[in-house]
Amino acid sequence: MSRFIAASWPAPERVVALTTCRQGGISKAGFAGLNLAMHVNDDAASVAQNRSIIEQDFQLPSAPVWLEQVHGSRILKLTADTAGSLQADAVMTREKGRVCAVMTADCLPVLLCNEEGSGVAAVHAGWRGLLAGIVEKTAVKLGAPQTLQAWLGPAIGPGCFEVGTEVREAFIQKNPVMQQAFRQVDDTHYLADLYALARITLLQNGVKRIYGGEHCTYNEADNFYSYRREPITGRMASLIWLQP
Repeated sequence: MSRFIAASWPAPERVVALTTCRQGGISKAGFAGLNLAMHVNDDAASVAQNRSIIEQDFQLPSAPVWLEQVHGSRILKLTADTAGSLQADAVMTREKGRVCAVMTADCLPVLLCNEEGSGVAAVHAGWRGLLAGIVEKTAVKLGAPQTLQAWLGPAIGPGCFEVGTEVREAFIQKNPVMQQAFRQVDDTHYLADLYALARITLLQNGVKRIYGGEHCTYNEADNFYSYRREPITGRMASLIWLQP
């Protein structure tokens, strides 16, 4: 069991990217142990200490900016002057030492960087966010998608994420190719592959170098939180930054 998973991709040396696992923190019960979310009714002091643990253990150059994630398509640009509402589902920066973070417990974290190592982004991509275009919007905003690479962090796997017919139809209406990401269970239910939906989206929007996508948060209970497995649960964080 690991405390984190480093992104396995050929990113520039100055780019650091990882996803935390659930091991190593002090949270109890369904939140045990390294829960990083304040909004799930865990003890606030425990979450604050968990956040302090990752800042120290991972030698973060600054405290992560924690978003209020709403399954939408707003992107926050992180600078020294960032203030006001932090309600967004993606965060990007071109400044060294600014830590971009998204939290997940089944939704897909997508980390992006450009080939120059001058820009990075973190995206929270559940099915609603994928449908709303959060991944492609972030890629375009980061600039020149053909120069980007993506790493798909731990998410619920394609054999465990059941959705209704309306979800499948909405994706097919957006892009008929996306029917490849669904496998029929019965007349009204399908298994959805978040990894495949993200890959299709990235490829069709110019991002050709895509890595990761081999984990399942639902099945790997020792390493990951999963909201579908346990509704009272914590959150992992996927972090990316440019070394100062």
